[in-house]
Amino acid sequence: MELYYSFSILIVLASFFAYLNLRFLRLPPAIGIMVIAMVSSVLLVTFGKFFPGMLTGFSRLLTGVDFTEVLMGAMLNFLLFAGAVHINIADLREQKLPVMLFSTVSVIISTFAVGLILYYVLPVLGFEIPLLYCLLFGALISPTDPVAVLSILKEAKVPKSLETKVAGESLFNDGVAVVVFAVILQLASGDSFDITFGNISWLLLKEAGGGFLLGILLGFTASKAIKSVNDYIVSVLITLSVVMGGYLIAHAMHISGPLTMVAAGIIIGNYGKRTAMSEETKDYLNKFWELIDEIMNAVLFLFIGFELLLIPNILDYWVVGAVAIVVVLASRFLSIWVPTFLIRFKQRFSPGTIKVLVWGGLRGGVSIALALSAGESEYRNFLIAITYFVVVFSIVVQGLTVGKVAGRALAEENS
Repeated sequence: MELYYSFSILIVLASFFAYLNLRFLRLPPAIGIMVIAMVSSVLLVTFGKFFPGMLTGFSRLLTGVDFTEVLMGAMLNFLLFAGAVHINIADLREQKLPVMLFSTVSVIISTFAVGLILYYVLPVLGFEIPLLYCLLFGALISPTDPVAVLSILKEAKVPKSLETKVAGESLFNDGVAVVVFAVILQLASGDSFDITFGNISWLLLKEAGGGFLLGILLGFTASKAIKSVNDYIVSVLITLSVVMGGYLIAHAMHISGPLTMVAAGIIIGNYGKRTAMSEETKDYLNKFWELIDEIMNAVLFLFIGFELLLIPNILDYWVVGAVAIVVVLASRFLSIWVPTFLIRFKQRFSPGTIKVLVWGGLRGGVSIALALSAGESEYRNFLIAITYFVVVFSIVVQGLTVGKVAGRALAEENS
């Protein structure tokens, strides 16, 4: 019941903050909710000095919910499926090479670029952090988050090819980043793990390949079941069972749940809609998953805003946080720029396109969840704090300006 009470309070707060945002701030919903939650966190800390019980009670509410387990084990599956079910596979096929490179090669380049730069810069700022923990931060901050940026890119009327690159990369790179993070975390924790090309390749193949195969199987099976009943209520229930039951199967098989959801969503959103659903079923399915997407995003960004309460002495890290923001952006540019040489012979990547891909690579809840799961080492608070600075800057500053950046970059190219 305690978990039910916690979620009840969070849903009430999310709806109240969503109302305040729509009524007064008029920011994109997810960003508005997060900003209000952050302001509320600051007010709670301020008033908590005079009313300690208020701050303690709310902090207990947040710590009572395992953010890593809730996000990685539940919310992320719904969010990825909801995003994938609206992806047009024909658009994705046209951009398959950029999406594949950006979600694999770019993640690895970003991980090592962030880690190595920070390792040599941090001692100047008075922080002695081992290389493995710098690389660990590089791995957890490398996956991009499509939540806040996709609706803004649509409003900016960017080309469909660019929108597909951003969406495709964000959907697929979570699985790769989690594998890289897991390998580095095992090394940093001193766990026995034989680091060979074969072992890492097998781990990646098992996690990613197994996830894709399971997702494809679930997607086709669900589509056949939907076709045989032709009922929109049962069809929605089937898709829910794919997400919830599919995660349980993936977890039991030790394969990638996120990539399972992406593959299943793409199959149902394309093959299923084309061959198995009536127009009424499509309409209900689309609206249901859009609503689930909005609810999950509201709760997720509320969590991110209130995470401020769980980071002790966060102001001690503001300088290194600001440096980390610059390092992550520079590494993002490098991780996008280098792969464009591999695909330039097939299609041209203009400076404007690269600029939008770099600035539109937002970081979100996955990065915070991975930072919180990094174990109880002496560097835990450091990792969480600088991750929080990067994520907040990414969502608030980049999220609110990426539409203008995209519009200006594309206007310059067309002039």
